[in-house]
Amino acid sequence: MQKKTTKYLALGDSYTIGESVTEKDRWPNQLAERLSIPKPRIIATTGWRTDDLKGAMDAANLSNEYDLVSLSIGVNNQYQGKPAAQYEIEFEELLKSAIQLAKGNAKHVFVVSIPDYGFTPFGQPRQDEITKQIDQFNEINARVTKKYKVAYFDITEISRKGLDDPTLVAADGLHPSGKMYTLWVERILKDLKVSN
Repeated sequence: MQKKTTKYLALGDSYTIGESVTEKDRWPNQLAERLSIPKPRIIATTGWRTDDLKGAMDAANLSNEYDLVSLSIGVNNQYQGKPAAQYEIEFEELLKSAIQLAKGNAKHVFVVSIPDYGFTPFGQPRQDEITKQIDQFNEINARVTKKYKVAYFDITEISRKGLDDPTLVAADGLHPSGKMYTLWVERILKDLKVSN
């Protein structure tokens, strides 16, 4: 991999755009810095579901030119009560698009699991229900990811430390802090393989 020319595209929602943290603390930016590659192009907005992300990707008219593509999406499908079956169909479409954007190379794509916001002050009152549903959505995205032989990084267990260590949660009481995102990046870097 020629690091200085590596083009990285990060697709997602509030977790990818880093709601309530500084730009440098966003996990895709931390990852790019650790890999010594340019900052990624991020297509992500707080509140996006799978269908919102697809619409934004279509509108962005992206080229199939990326050396690395990450995908992390689904918490808002769960939060807004959308059917898991619909999530599965739309997540699979997004994953196929991500592979296409990575010049058709599935080895240059990776998926990050949905964190469990039940382990935040915001989510704690409904923790059992949230955790059960997040597990269901992650079972779906893990299975679809495996089907396409794409790397999958489970950061959900890290997110479940949020009540034990309040410094892992941002000031809004809901989203991860930069410190938690650093733990995600360390988990990803353990097994991330990017080759030509």
